[in-house]
Amino acid sequence: MWQSLNNTLISGSVKSLARCISLVENEVDGYKEFLSHLPVASIPIIGITGPPGAGKSTLTDGLIQSIVHAGKKVAVLCVDPSSPFNLGAVLGDRIRMSQWYNHPLVYIRSLATRGSMGGLHPKILEITDVCKAAAFDYIIVETVGVGQSEIEITGLADVTVVVLVPEAGDEIQTMKAGLMEIADIFVVNKSDRPDAQIFVKHLRMMLAPAFHKKNREIPIVQTVALRCEGLDDLWHHITAFLQSANYNEQKSSLLAERIYYIIEKERMKDISKEKIKQAIEKHLSTGSFNLYQFAASYLHLSAK
Repeated sequence: MWQSLNNTLISGSVKSLARCISLVENEVDGYKEFLSHLPVASIPIIGITGPPGAGKSTLTDGLIQSIVHAGKKVAVLCVDPSSPFNLGAVLGDRIRMSQWYNHPLVYIRSLATRGSMGGLHPKILEITDVCKAAAFDYIIVETVGVGQSEIEITGLADVTVVVLVPEAGDEIQTMKAGLMEIADIFVVNKSDRPDAQIFVKHLRMMLAPAFHKKNREIPIVQTVALRCEGLDDLWHHITAFLQSANYNEQKSSLLAERIYYIIEKERMKDISKEKIKQAIEKHLSTGSFNLYQFAASYLHLSAK
């Protein structure tokens, strides 16, 4: 089955791509071997992230248009909040970006976070690699609205676009230790709103330490995605970054993050919070409990 799917996937079959993603997502037997035999493909991943309500979906819709107009193929992975009942995506690809749903150059897939706290799907790395094998030119990953600590996108995307709105002044204070440091490009969306220019000025001042750390100026692009304003400028900055020395220099760091993520998931697969809770309850009945001794003994037992 996997070999047949691999062949049709490489040939560009949308049905095979959809099925492979579902099988990998659900860890069907043989999926690891399938992943290890995928062809090597250097397809850039564009990450779109930012707080809720910033217009990430509308911006992504505009980027699809820029890519399609250039005659390129794009896979779009929209990570949505999970349903509390079946862990499926609450929002669907048929609702968002509907004009592209049946376009021959576009593939859109909604994925649920499934409880992941990083704004991404737990199998997002594997799913993007499956998409890379299907002969796309670009992959866009749009995260759910994220905050200070939920910044996994930086270990996945080759270029990370952080989307903000002019009213996000107070949010910047809470985000600058996380989201504010991961951006390769900033977008101030809905820039037709009052005080947008003042917000951009303050943002630029706040980013001065990051400019120094990255040894380059981080672009701040103003857009009104709903009217497709500023999207050509944004696409120019994305493609310029992907061709820059900064991108080539950070490739090894990106690969290290991805490999660390794979190893971490493999090492943690047998660790269950519910089992830990049950073990703690048994231990508490003895009348004494030391957090560090318990952790050390639990790690020792789980390693056997």
